[in-house]
Amino acid sequence: MDTMRERFISVTSRLLDEDRRLAVVLAEISMDGFRPAQERHPDRVINVGIREQLLVGVGGGLALTGLRPVLHTFASFLVERPFEQVKLDFGHQGTGGVLVSASASYDWPAGGFTHMAPGDVALLDTLDGWTVHVPGHPDEAEALLRHAYAAGDDRVYVRLSQQSNAAPRPLGDLRFQTVREGRAGVVLAVGPLLDNVLAATEGLDVTVLYAATVRPFDDAALRAAAGRASADVVLVEPYLAGTSAAAAGQALVDLPHRVLPLGVGRAELRRYGTIDEHTAAHGLDAGSLRERITGFLR
Repeated sequence: MDTMRERFISVTSRLLDEDRRLAVVLAEISMDGFRPAQERHPDRVINVGIREQLLVGVGGGLALTGLRPVLHTFASFLVERPFEQVKLDFGHQGTGGVLVSASASYDWPAGGFTHMAPGDVALLDTLDGWTVHVPGHPDEAEALLRHAYAAGDDRVYVRLSQQSNAAPRPLGDLRFQTVREGRAGVVLAVGPLLDNVLAATEGLDVTVLYAATVRPFDDAALRAAAGRASADVVLVEPYLAGTSAAAAGQALVDLPHRVLPLGVGRAELRRYGTIDEHTAAHGLDAGSLRERITGFLR
């Protein structure tokens, strides 16, 4: 199976041939994969070098000319480092574009903390009007990328990960999906953590919801699930723990409820390790999740 990043390169390269409005801006990362597309479309595949603020500025400028810019690099260099440019060159200017990240929260541990971005979605939450997709499988990544490219002039963030569920889910209308039904509580699994959540909740009387699109937050789906079950809600997100706690609370504002937010912790893990070791250290492996979920549910 290819990775989400490989699927991004292949799908986007093909769509560059079909859609003259599409333009890709890179900051060295994934440039080798896009080289054939750049040879065919040198005016619409632009590499600015390791200059992430310029990456976003160029993308914002292309949007002002009517193009649909796709900006790509590691999440820490796409959202965190040039955040002021994201805020001004897209939000303030009222333009649209697609930010496509790689390496998620800790997908390249050897790169150290500079290449980790567990706070990216929380940071984008401070801005208005961003759609956020968190695919859990390369097939989902392709579907969400195609949706983002065709989304008029919307502002979209597609968060790609090296981690993946074993099988894709049909995304349909992008709303939260009910994967299992139960009455003792609701567990919302985001993107590539679905398999771990399903393993952790095997045999438990809980509803499992799946989200590959987390912004806008699907208030109606969470409310419906909480109405059918206990309004004890566990959020399992592959980024900073608590990122969606406020959104969940707002969705359930008139219902008595409890929320347990699980995700990546704030403490920096200073040993490189592996992806699986980081997942376990943050308590997001199946065994740790089961212990935390069963301890929370009444």
